[in-house]
Amino acid sequence: MFSLDQINTDWTLFLDRDGVLNFEKKEDYIQHWSEFQFYPNIPTTIAKLNDLFGKIFIATNQKGIGKGIMTHTNLQDIHTPMLADIAKAGGKIDQIYYCPDLADDSPNRKPQPGMAFQAKADFPEIDLSKSIMVGNRMSDMLFGKNAGMITVFVATTHPETPFPHPSIDARFNNLSEFAAACLHAKKS
Repeated sequence: MFSLDQINTDWTLFLDRDGVLNFEKKEDYIQHWSEFQFYPNIPTTIAKLNDLFGKIFIATNQKGIGKGIMTHTNLQDIHTPMLADIAKAGGKIDQIYYCPDLADDSPNRKPQPGMAFQAKADFPEIDLSKSIMVGNRMSDMLFGKNAGMITVFVATTHPETPFPHPSIDARFNNLSEFAAACLHAKKS
């Protein structure tokens, strides 16, 4: 059985983006930085999580690119200031993995574990069995399980999602609540 007090800098954290770090755009895609809005305290929350985890990655499906609604450059124009705001708060994201593919069965599109395997190839020292995936959708939870990770569901956008659930190891209202629980477990 997993317990938050097991976490140390040997562990890796994978985060979904929309609905975890920032407000989702309902039935649409965030296409420009002006549309991106962090949930409260997220940059400082990332900084706190950096003290607990050895590496932090973002793994995000970005179908808007595959649909031609936005480009890879548009996505970079969102991620560059996002990373700068996190850095200003003392935090760091080690790498962002994203899947622009349209096909639901693409090996890199969540719930398939391709982005986790890309991270493992780029950072061979990470251990996926000592990794946590935090997301707000069942596809995030299945991505985590398919990669052999612990899964943490945040109820920001889909609070109706049943828990307990075989694909969800822990549930919190949001990322900041998860970080506070991790810090509390470390101090206990």
